Formats: sequence, C-alpha cells, structure tokens
Amino acid sequence: MSGLRVIPAWRHGQERLYVYGEDGTNIAWYDREASRVNLLRESSREAVLAALGPFVTGEFTVGPPPVPTPVELARLSLHPDDDLAPNRPGEALLIALDREPAAPRRLRTDPRRKDLAAQQRVGEALDALEPAGWRVLHSVPLPGGDRIHHLLIGPGGLFAVHVLPARRQRVRLSDPDPLLRRARTDASRASFALTAEVRAALILMDPASLELPPPPPRHVRVLPFTDLPALTHPAALLKPADVEALHAMSRDRSTWSHV
Repeated sequence: MSGLRVIPAWRHGQERLYVYGEDGTNIAWYDREASRVNLLRESSREAVLAALGPFVTGEFTVGPPPVPTPVELARLSLHPDDDLAPNRPGEALLIALDREPAAPRRLRTDPRRKDLAAQQRVGEALDALEPAGWRVLHSVPLPGGDRIHHLLIGPGGLFAVHVLPARRQRVRLSDPDPLLRRARTDASRASFALTAEVRAALILMDPASLELPPPPPRHVRVLPFTDLPALTHPAALLKPADVEALHAMSRDRSTWSHV
C-alpha cells in the first residue's frame, strides 16, 4: 500500500498522528501519550508503520484501537448538525455579521464587533484550559434566540460564562441589574438542561474600574478578564469521567431544546 498521508491533529490537548489511505479514509493513528499505534486495518500494518517511521521514536505498541467508552459512543452517534463542539467563540455573531454586515458608511463601529472581539478573547483563554482537564463549549443556543456565550466544564464544576465588553468604562454592578439577572438566568437554564449545578460568571473585558457595592451580587462571579484564572481554582468537584460525560451531554443540541 502506497500513498499514505500522515496528518497531525490535537484531541483533548494531546497530539495524534492520523494515517489516511489513498481514498481519504482513516486507517490508523499514533497516540503519543499512550505510545501506541491504533490500527483500523490489520492488513495495512506494514505500510502504516513505514509511513509513521519518520515521526515515531522510542518503544511503542501496535494493535486495534481500544473499545470506545459510552461517552465516546454517544459522541460518535451525534449527527454533525447537532454537535455544538465545533462552535467558535461568538459563533452567532460571526454568522449575523456575515449575513447582515454593517452599512459601509456607518460612522460608528458596529457594536456587534466589540461583542465578538470580547467573546473571542475569552473563548481563547478558556480553550487554553483544556490541558488542565477543562472542556468548553461556545455560543450554546437556547430556545428563544438566546445564547450562553461559553459553557465551561472541568474539575471545579460548571460555569455559564457571559462576556461584557467594557473597554475604558467604569462599571458599577449591584442587584437588581439586567446583566446580573441575565447571567443567573443562563446558569439556571443550563442547570435545568444538564440536571447539574451550573454557576453564573460575568467576565468584563478591559474595564477602567469595577465596583461591586455591598452586598455582593447573588450567585454570580463577577471578574475582569485579567482575573479569569481565578474562576478555575475552586476545590475539585468533578472527576475526569464526570467532566467528559457532562461535556458529551452538553454538546448535543437536543439537550438545550426545552429549557
């Protein structure tokens, strides 16, 4: 067998080398973390090992892939249109701007672009937490047209993250404020959908100052973007298997259809 292609990819923060046949089908992959070549076609063993030769070092094992877990089976059974995992930060805004761009003679910057830039920066920071065991979904659609900007799932629990662009603004938040109410509502709807506790977080992007007069906002973590790491340092609440199960459930569009 000739003409095999080796393509690197990242999955759950770990690098894999996928081997594709001439017809474009995946026939094997090399898992660096496990030092194992997983063969989908035993008949292609020699050709696969030859193709991976320049990329593989040290000892490794070769054999069929491990039996998928129930979580992996659920993920594999998802129709691509129902899988929310590929959503980009600010997905809804990207689509809206593509369909209805701002008028070319508009004097002021389209406020949607400020919202998009803020969601993208927060999304990139949350994606960077994946090697530490966190999973994140972006732009989770809710009935009625609302969106959870980011859903963060990890060892410290679940967070519905709402993002506010506040560049050079002085922000003062106290109950009852519509932003705080929106953050709590998003978390409540997520808790109902996932039958698990989801906490609300409001992230402010580049505020000139942030004032939270007493008493503190109820059931909402309010943080400037620079303090975002503090959101992920509570005591460990979820085991890795729980994180993966909740992530698999969250990425299914049907999970959110009745909240």
